[in-house]
Amino acid sequence: MAFFRQKSSSAGRKAVPAAQRKSASTVEFIKTVVYAGLIAVGIHTFLVEPFFIPSGSMVPTMLVGDYLFVNKFAYGYSHYSLPFSPDLFSGRIFGSMPKMGQVIVFRPPGDPSEDYIKRVIGLPGDTVQMTAGRLYINGKLVPQTLMGNYTDTSSGGPVVATEYVEHLPDGKNHPILKETDQGFANNTPLYTVPAGDLFVMGDNRDDSEDSRFMDGPVGYVPMENVVGPADLIFFSIDLRHPFYEVWEWPLEIRWGRLFKIIN
Repeated sequence: MAFFRQKSSSAGRKAVPAAQRKSASTVEFIKTVVYAGLIAVGIHTFLVEPFFIPSGSMVPTMLVGDYLFVNKFAYGYSHYSLPFSPDLFSGRIFGSMPKMGQVIVFRPPGDPSEDYIKRVIGLPGDTVQMTAGRLYINGKLVPQTLMGNYTDTSSGGPVVATEYVEHLPDGKNHPILKETDQGFANNTPLYTVPAGDLFVMGDNRDDSEDSRFMDGPVGYVPMENVVGPADLIFFSIDLRHPFYEVWEWPLEIRWGRLFKIIN
């Protein structure tokens, strides 16, 4: 049996100059920051991305002040999935089509520098039309259930609208708001969704710039412009008070909306 003699803890150890130790620590710190940055970019690019809701076009489903996660891999990837959206390729990689009624984040064709959020109302080949304030898909009236009055404050002053639950053809049920049955948005031409495109609308039907307005920034939305479906509200705050009134912060958090699944 062989025995090995253990050296004392200080035997044979060379002293490392303080400057060298500091340099090694700096290198390790830089490597840690770079690795963390790469992981963050990877998550942001391929998995999820946070978004903030600044307007009321999706009330009552989304409220101003909601923070949500968007699934970046559900429909595959386009160049809009990448940070700063470099135009490196066209179309989608591992692409798939959203389902009727899903809430999506996308870049409008007329203003691709901005992020919009709407609900998918028409898939390729579908016909969509609004007549007297009612939605028709493929020539059939979409049923809705009256829920009652809803006071919308997303545009400043209170607006009393009527809330309905809309029952889409695939069985998706979701709330909408209606203020009127008049005007172009409630009496549109018949739209036929082109191949590779989507027809989207806001749940706040009379306060939404969407596919009903073909001369606006949205129109038909190419699948290439879709970032992904909105899956989860992870935080929500009602910004009624100035930022410096810190004592109001806990009262402004909408605790009941935290980690809410988006329907």
